[in-house]
Amino acid sequence: MGSVALVVVAYLIGSIPVGILLSKLKGKDPRQVGSGNIGATNVMRTAGKALGVITLLGDMLKGFLPVMFALHTGFPEYMVVMAGIAAFIGHLFPLFLGFKGGKGVATALGVYLALNPLAVLGCIVVFVAVLLKWRYVSAGSLAGTLFMPVILYLLKAPEMYIYVSLVIGGMIVLKHLGNIKRLIAGTEHKLDSSRAKNR
Repeated sequence: MGSVALVVVAYLIGSIPVGILLSKLKGKDPRQVGSGNIGATNVMRTAGKALGVITLLGDMLKGFLPVMFALHTGFPEYMVVMAGIAAFIGHLFPLFLGFKGGKGVATALGVYLALNPLAVLGCIVVFVAVLLKWRYVSAGSLAGTLFMPVILYLLKAPEMYIYVSLVIGGMIVLKHLGNIKRLIAGTEHKLDSSRAKNR
């Protein structure tokens, strides 16, 4: 497989709307419920916890598989990174959904899992700590995203990995601008949606 083909295939894999496909098993569409996002959290609200978890894993695989393929088939480091970015962009702007996709956190996590599993562990610790303290999935996701470059730097990861984490992190923050505004206003939904509705 050539470099162009790798990027195209990675993008197409990233474009697969896992959350929508799974939600349809229950006759639901996450775009019509809750936040309207196609990611795991909204699928959980739309179609139940089990399908939400499977969506999380599926979206992670979209980022993980292309990067692992590139790592183990002799592609240079910059193409490994490009495969990850292509899969991530595929999730954000999927061909199969008119380029209107999700926020990319799970797919980015899959990319990082292939590049540096220890860094992912550090980000998960940050995510869980914020989630347990404030009960906002968006806040935990943003915290983990913003800490990733720092964690990669502390782990002495290749500079290219740090740069790509800055690019991906910036795009994730842009995709979460609505969440950030709601967090500031105090109107963001907490993980326990039933409690959020009673507040």
